[in-house]
Amino acid sequence: MKSDATSVKSPAGAVPAVEIHDLTVTYRTKPVLWDLDASLPPGHLIAIVGPNGAGKSTLLKAALGLVPRSTGWVKFFGQPYEKQRRLVGYVPQRESVDWDFPTSALDVVSMGLYGRLGWLRRPGRRDRAAAEACLQKVGMADFAGRQISQLSGGQQQRIFLARALAQDARLYFMDEPFAGVDATTERAILELLQALRAEGRTVVAVHHDLQTVAEYFDHVVLLNMRLVAAGPVATTFTDENLQRTYGGRLTVLSQAAEALTRQKPFARDRAS
Repeated sequence: MKSDATSVKSPAGAVPAVEIHDLTVTYRTKPVLWDLDASLPPGHLIAIVGPNGAGKSTLLKAALGLVPRSTGWVKFFGQPYEKQRRLVGYVPQRESVDWDFPTSALDVVSMGLYGRLGWLRRPGRRDRAAAEACLQKVGMADFAGRQISQLSGGQQQRIFLARALAQDARLYFMDEPFAGVDATTERAILELLQALRAEGRTVVAVHHDLQTVAEYFDHVVLLNMRLVAAGPVATTFTDENLQRTYGGRLTVLSQAAEALTRQKPFARDRAS
């Protein structure tokens, strides 16, 4: 498989954006991630790919300390998360958020500024202007005063991306940012990720659509409880590695994707 993503090379000797060593996570007595070692380079768009139950979302949460680790450690730009918290932005799955909470889109985005402001200081005029600029970047400036419960799924996802942008992070963790969004939002998200990469920032995203990995990302992590392979899309996102990751389920996935493409011939043109 050939990647259509822009080729990006990390500087020789660059400190990894994320370094994971001997990471094991268990829920009760059931292992979810097992003995994971990985080094993710800075300045790339990195997809985490694997079947349901492979531990993709758990990997992000364990790295950020949101779920406990049984063993191992994770470093961000050479330091523990506690020392680099301000450098890391996180966009969770949209389904995990209480969208009925009574707050506006602009207020949600402004929450991304609290790392700089502290929780006791309210955003001032310049801070709100910065939040509005982030809304503008995701095409949601006209919805600043709208209650988040009144937004569509794709609009809600853009608001969360704008909040992450407000953090001005060097590294972004995103849990399925393209899931359940319309084609217009998907295209807007892709353009935003490419702009972040052009600025030298790193994005690590859980991604479920095998058909778009090579188009959207330049680096990939193939995961099924254990690390199967990690590296540039052009050399790592191969049929052999996918078969090792998905096993017999890969044939079913491929057949389903082909059927969807026949039903919706525009699907492959969503990012053009």
